[in-house]
Amino acid sequence: MVYLISQLTIGALMKLFIKKIDGKNRIITDEPFIIACNHASYIDDFAVPSAFYPTINRKFHFYVNSSYFKNFFFRMVLDYYKSIPVDVDGRKNHKQVNKQAFEDALQYLKKGEVIFVFPEGARSIDGRLQKGKVGVAKLALVAKVPVQPVGIIGSNRILPKGNFFPRPARCRVNIGKPLCFEECYDRKINKNMLENVTRKIMKDIAKLVGQEYNY
Repeated sequence: MVYLISQLTIGALMKLFIKKIDGKNRIITDEPFIIACNHASYIDDFAVPSAFYPTINRKFHFYVNSSYFKNFFFRMVLDYYKSIPVDVDGRKNHKQVNKQAFEDALQYLKKGEVIFVFPEGARSIDGRLQKGKVGVAKLALVAKVPVQPVGIIGSNRILPKGNFFPRPARCRVNIGKPLCFEECYDRKINKNMLENVTRKIMKDIAKLVGQEYNY
């Protein structure tokens, strides 16, 4: 089974921090897809895969801030999982980095694998949803794959932004119904379409975390 060691180690560890996982029966099992999740803590990077690993036997590829690849240890781990570096800070070569990230993600989806994205681009300080970026929408429309919205509640209480050690708290992972956008597949992709699809994805994530999305 793919990432068996991760399931036995990370999955076991996450049981200490995950109170409940709802919606396992909604997980897509028969086609490539994109996971889109809110982001308020580093715990999210482990909680979501641990919720999906027992159900699907496919590789996950994470969109990860390219700055983490500069650290030798982090790079070894990220390369093992074939994570995808993206530039969220607007560096000089950000267009080139993000174009390559998009192409890599497309290739992985064509192989039937899974892409894991935080549409907000960065962690929320207070757990409130931030405005979603349109990259996940563009990827879903070009690859013609569904998006599985996921909402995590309480992860910021476990490991808030700026903290290095977890606190004795637990979070909840809510897996939503897959979103398909077939009505857009044969149309020319434009800014308005991307914003509408992004808004739909973010609104579903908002429902899963009990918030509103008003962007």
